[in-house]
Parts: sequence; structure tokens; C-alpha cells
Amino acid sequence: MNSMQKLTRDNLISLEKYAEERPAFRQKVIAHKRNRRLDLGTNAALYFEDFLTMQYQVQEMLRIERIFEADGINEELNAYNPLIPDGSNWKATFMIEFPEVEERRAMLSQLRGIENRVYVQVADFDRVLAIADEDLERSDDDKTSAVHFLRFEMPAEQVAALKGGASLVAGIDHENYRVEVSPVADNIRQSLIADFD
Repeated sequence: MNSMQKLTRDNLISLEKYAEERPAFRQKVIAHKRNRRLDLGTNAALYFEDFLTMQYQVQEMLRIERIFEADGINEELNAYNPLIPDGSNWKATFMIEFPEVEERRAMLSQLRGIENRVYVQVADFDRVLAIADEDLERSDDDKTSAVHFLRFEMPAEQVAALKGGASLVAGIDHENYRVEVSPVADNIRQSLIADFD
């Protein structure tokens, strides 16, 4: 699958056909997503998006909202296409996960700006910091949001190093939440390298 490819209406199937194919398609996506989730400590995770995860997201949205008119479909495509990598980057949904409401509220105020402190690092190259929430601001003076959209723009030499077997590290460097995953598990690393093809 070419990572430069964006979803068009041709990539989608009708609601009726999707109802038939959904169980099998869902299994395929769940298996695929296992290699696309990276836990950053106990309370944060990156869900790396790609063509397949977004195709699933759009089909699910159309199904739930019962959207079958062209305008509605195009709206969903416009919303989700920006989350598909462009061939030189990774795109991820960044989730801050605290099950208890009170704890979550308290932590989100202590983690203001965390979305700008998420990084990846290839071998001995400089860290690549995430570019957060290009669509809309998700933090204010009091707290950060529990969900952010991140883009990691990867320099060509780092992509080449990764393809050549270089290690990958990921982490968060925030005063109230520091964690580093070193190295990123090989199944995830391999899945992410495919985003550059």
C-alpha cells in the first residue's frame, strides 16, 4: 500500500456491503493495529494511523451515522485523510489514559503541553519532536486534552537509517511525565517503516 495514497470514495464500500464484510474487515484491522500501538508508560499511548486504520475509521463513521450521500462521505474523507502519513512522516493519535475521572482531571492540568514533548529517536540522530494538533488547539491555560493528533516529520537520512536496521526509541520528556521506550518493539518498528514506502 502506498503511504502517499489518500482515501477516496472508490476505497469505500456501501453500507450494505460493509455490513456483510465488517466482521472479517474488523479482524484484519484489529490484527493490524496490534503493530501500530505504542504504550508510553502506563498512562499514555501512541496509535499510529495509516491508510487502513483510517479506512476503517471512515467506514465505521459512515455506518454509525448512516451516511450514504456524497457530501457527507466527502466530509468524513476530509476529516480523516490528514491522518494518513504522507511518505515522509508518521501520524499518530496520542491518548492520555487515566481510568478515574478525578485523577484524569488532575493529571490533565499537570500535563499541559505534554503533546509537544513526545519524541522519536533513530539511533544516534537528534530526537524528532512531534508537531501537535495542526487542525485545532487542544490545550488551554488550565489543562491539556486527553486526545491529540501528532505528526513526526522524519528526515530522509533517518528514514534510510531505519530501513537499514537502525534502532528506534520513543518517549515523552515532560516535567510531570517522563518515559522512554528503548528500543521500540520490532513488530511496531517494522510496521512504521512501511509508512515510508
